[in-house]
Amino acid sequence: MAEWIRFVIAAIFIVGGVSIAGIATFGVFRFKNVLNRMHAAALLDTLAILLALVGLMFLGDVFSTTTETVFFILKLVLVIVFLWFASPVASHLISRLEVTTNEKLEEECEVKE
Repeated sequence: MAEWIRFVIAAIFIVGGVSIAGIATFGVFRFKNVLNRMHAAALLDTLAILLALVGLMFLGDVFSTTTETVFFILKLVLVIVFLWFASPVASHLISRLEVTTNEKLEEECEVKE
């Protein structure tokens, strides 16, 4: 019975992560400006990654204390930490590149004074 509960919790997390990634993909295709697309993708990809990897942790038997399980969960935590640091930095660098190289950016963006 405990295995089914763990499986259902993992499935909820994984389906939630995949659905949020789908919403981010829809946002990327919906917006016209590159910076808006980057914002939609950057906001939701960290949450989608977190939910999917937490679901994988539950599938890896979080409540077990064997060495293999502990290392498996530690690896997934390190992946989450790496992606949480790398994804916003990469999005910021791509946005800065767009701002510095796009000559028509002022025409595309609304400037309210």
